Amino acid sequence: MSFSGSLVAIVTPMRPDGAVDLEAWIRLLDFHLANGTSGVVVGGTSGESATLRELELRELAARACERVRGRLAVIVGAGTSSTSATAERVRWLSDLPVDGFLLVTPAYNRPTQEGLYQHFAAAAAASAKPILLYNVPGRTAVDLKPATVARLSRVARIAGVKEALADPSRVRELVDVVTRGFMVLSGDDATAREAIACGARGVISVTANVAPRAMSEMVAAALAGDVAKARELDAPLANLHRDLFVEANPIPVKWVLAQMGLIGAGLRLPLTPLSEAQHATVRAAARAAGVLN
Repeated sequence: MSFSGSLVAIVTPMRPDGAVDLEAWIRLLDFHLANGTSGVVVGGTSGESATLRELELRELAARACERVRGRLAVIVGAGTSSTSATAERVRWLSDLPVDGFLLVTPAYNRPTQEGLYQHFAAAAAASAKPILLYNVPGRTAVDLKPATVARLSRVARIAGVKEALADPSRVRELVDVVTRGFMVLSGDDATAREAIACGARGVISVTANVAPRAMSEMVAAALAGDVAKARELDAPLANLHRDLFVEANPIPVKWVLAQMGLIGAGLRLPLTPLSEAQHATVRAAARAAGVLN
């Protein structure tokens, strides 16, 4: 399955006590099936990956596969800061009918570029499914450089990269150096439209959690080369792209989803509910995008 279009970095719905809400999980999946989303990334940053237990991640992925039945891509966030743990995780997750894995650069231990290359190559060797690399220096304190991505694009089963650096010129640089057919995706909603103009094949989006149809249509227009239409469709989403990050993701986006009635308000510590001081800001952005009345 091709990893292109508008893919959602889907949240993990939780009950007030922090338990995973599997009823709301099915509701979210149905929401994306009905609104043009191309794929879901299960257990990524927006899914509170740092606090999900292994069995929870497996159950979320299994239920997603069962629900969507191939109608959209199911990609599982399986990266950790340990190479051996990441390889082990992709090995046992490969038993599920998922379409691929998203592997973030190791956080905190700050490996060299050679260390990053060896980390991802080892994970790819353990996997039976395609792998997307994930570069998000703002969270991990390490930047996966284009030259390293170019080397990794030649490794079997490494199929693409989610580039979350908010600089479309990075996307252009990646497109110029990777192998033919290697997929470059934006990981930054605010610059996704420009990233597609620079050669990205879509976006893994936070905004798509609450505005999936709008994101899908904007990305489709951008991929079709209709610059004016893409700009027009993106304009009402601009404040949402920005204000869903007034506090750490996924705090604001889960608040909006709760206001929409799709999930409850549950989060896991150390994340805390959206502060009341930010409610008006986030609500105004959601209203401008047509998400809330």
